[in-house]
Parts: sequence; C-alpha cells; structure tokens
Amino acid sequence: MAELPFIPETITVHLGPPNSYAENVTVPFAQYIKNVASSEIYPTWNENAIRANIYAQISYALNRVYTEYYRSQNYDFDITNDTSVDQSFSKGRDIFENISQIVDEIFNSYIRRRGSIEPLFAQYCNGTTSVCDGLSQWGSQELAENGLTPFAILQNYYGNDIELVENTPVEGIEVSVPLRPLELGSSGNDVKLIQTRLNRISTNYPAIPKIANVNGFFGQTTDEAVRRFQEIFDLTPDGRVGKATWYKIQFIYNGIKQINSLGSEGISLNEISRQFPEVLGEGSNGDFVKIIQLLLDYVSVYEETVPLIAITGYYGPETTEAVRAFQSSYGLIPDGIMGEKTYSVLYDVYRGIIASIPPEIISESAAPYPGRELQLGDEGEDVRTIQEYLNYLSQTYPEIPYTEPTGVFGTDTLAAVSAFQNLFGITPSGIVGVLTWSSIAEIYTEVSLGNIVASGQFPGFDID
Repeated sequence: MAELPFIPETITVHLGPPNSYAENVTVPFAQYIKNVASSEIYPTWNENAIRANIYAQISYALNRVYTEYYRSQNYDFDITNDTSVDQSFSKGRDIFENISQIVDEIFNSYIRRRGSIEPLFAQYCNGTTSVCDGLSQWGSQELAENGLTPFAILQNYYGNDIELVENTPVEGIEVSVPLRPLELGSSGNDVKLIQTRLNRISTNYPAIPKIANVNGFFGQTTDEAVRRFQEIFDLTPDGRVGKATWYKIQFIYNGIKQINSLGSEGISLNEISRQFPEVLGEGSNGDFVKIIQLLLDYVSVYEETVPLIAITGYYGPETTEAVRAFQSSYGLIPDGIMGEKTYSVLYDVYRGIIASIPPEIISESAAPYPGRELQLGDEGEDVRTIQEYLNYLSQTYPEIPYTEPTGVFGTDTLAAVSAFQNLFGITPSGIVGVLTWSSIAEIYTEVSLGNIVASGQFPGFDID
C-alpha cells in the first residue's frame, strides 16, 4: 500500500561506498541534516540559499528512506556518505549555529512533485567542480543574492510543478518487512501488498502467474506466484516471503514503477533512435545522457547486475558504474564510456524488452491532479474520473463502497473517498485534495496494470 511519507526519528548512515566494509552510525534525522548541511554548504551564504539547499538535502534523504533504496538491496542502512551516490556526512563534525537553527525550523518539510506522494529525489551538485540537472549549490547562492526566495530557487532547478510539504509528522522508522515470514495460510495487509505487487511485476514478467483473488489470504495461487518469482530472481524457491524475498519484490517493483513514469521525462520511449550521435563519458550532460540513463534503467529491471540510477541528464559516477555493469554483463570492454558499440548493444537490449511488454503498460497512466479540490456537491469529469478509479479499486479493496459514476459528488462518493482515506492512512476528510488524488491514482495504476494478462500467461484461475 502507498504509505504516506513521514520524518524518521533516526537514520542509519553507512560511512563509505555502499558495498564497502565500513561503519554504520544511527543518528537523529534532524542531526543528520545539520551535519550534511554543515558539510555541504557555507554558513556565510545568503539564508535563502541555505534554506533551499537544506530542503533539497531533506528530500534527498527522505527519498532514500521512503523507497528503502538500500534496504531493498539487502543492505542494513538507509543512506551512505559516499558523495558519488549520496550526501556528505562526517561523523562527529562541528555544526554551524545558524544552520542548526534553520534545520530545527524546517527539518520536517520536503519537496515533492504535484500529484506525487514520494519525496523528490532532489539531486544537487556544487555547480563548479561538478554539474548536474539538479540544484547548483553555488548557483543557488547567486540566485539568493538576486532576491529569489528559497522556493523560487528550488523551482528554478526542479521545475514549476513542485510543492513544499510542511509539518510532516515524525515517527519511529520501521523497516517494512514483516516480523514473521509470509507463507501458505498467512493473511493480512502484508499479504495483500505482496499479492498486488507480484501482479504488477508479473505484467512485465509473464512467467509469474497472476493472483486472481487479491484478498490478503496466502493461498495456493499466491504460493505459486512467489515460487516463480523466487526462481526468476535466484532466490530459494520455497514459497515463503522472508526478508530476502520481501525486499527483492520491493526492489523490482520500485524499478518497474519507475519505468512506468519514465514518459514524464519528456522523451517518448517508442521514438528513441538507433542513431548514435556522440561518445559520452563522465562529465557529459544533455538530453542524450538522459536517454542513456532511461535505457539503462529499463535494463536494470531485467538485469540485476545493472544498478537503477537517477534520470538527471548528467553523466556522473553513478552512470559510469551502471555503464560498466552493463558492459560487463554483455561481453563489452567495461570502460564506463558510452561509445557506438555499447550504445548499439544497449539499444538492442532495450528494444527486446519493449517488444516483450504489452503496449498498454508503456502508455497507461492515471490522470494527473486536476488542480482543484473535489468535495460534496461538486460536478464534472474530474469527479467521474475519481469515481471510476474508486470503483475499480473496490474490487480489490471491498472496504471501499461502490459509487455510481455520475460525475456528481454525492454522499455515496463521500463515503467511498472517506473509506479510501481510512484504508490508506489519510485523514478521512472526504475531500479529494492533491494527496488523496495522487494516492488513488498511484494505487489505481498499480492495480490496473497488475491485472493485464500477457499472451500465454496463467491468469490465476482455470479456464474451461
């Protein structure tokens, strides 16, 4: 289920590259941000620049926590202090007083895209020795000196479709894996979550049978889907969802979810050309770098040796390592450079993946937030859309009552909206604001795409 982001009380930092034998330290989240900000920026900068940078640092860290980026890869930490992939953190360093005061004021605020739940993966760089498509730290100082507010600075780098979420609750961080393995006979919301995500994954991996009855009960069809998933991803095929299987499902699901949203990058995935324009390497930037990153992310979902990377348009160390991993997996010289031969192989692998995916997966997405709240008494196509989404979800979540899709927001729609909000941890106001709309849209997309049955795929029930 799409749990809402919260500010963790603590965060665990790995003091080195992800796969290094280095110390882990667990510190209060606010203290972590103070350390990062004191390590990354100057306390003498314009306060608006400092605030903009801190918002980006908070959002970056929260994205790592919210997606369980490292824990889903079986690491026992939330983030690293390796600046080639994460943020600078120096154990025991002194904290600047003005930075400490600002963090205390805003540490429970973060950036997200309008219509999205997930904290923005707010990449940034110093703007001098390294550049990227995200926030430029020195550039933010110049913008602040020119009178821009913190939010205007963030919009300058991340676009006008961002918003600032404030007063986010602080909760004790808990890993999502159940305390006990899930197996035949298990029941509950964790089972329903696994069933929904396996169905979504199986649309891209049709060898995994569909689970026709997503009811939160771990029956025979769920057992068969779990075993097939485990076989595909080199896990012990015992049908039990323990820590390794739970996080592998989450990691693959996150990758597939990113694939579904890649069209929002402004590049049509069906129109990517085989033509190779130029050799790329570390330090390159531009639209072709973004295309390379898009293709690598597609491959990463199917080739686990290739890491999932951020789509930034900047060819940094993460992109270099992803290219090296791809080259090693496909018998190429692992130099980390995107030359004509590497691109040709990457393109062919990508086209092979595209050919195996039902076309509706690439194009299907829920409607974006219409820009206005919907509530009792409202009418129009936006109301009808949310009614149709809720009715579709009611087939999987019977707690949501059916409402006639009339386009009129009546008491039955109010009841359905409130039931959804209760089910997914949103204050049950009965009003469809941006948070409720984006939650409904995300879960609708997850369930509807998961119900697509590929040719020859077992649909989860016997066909007479």
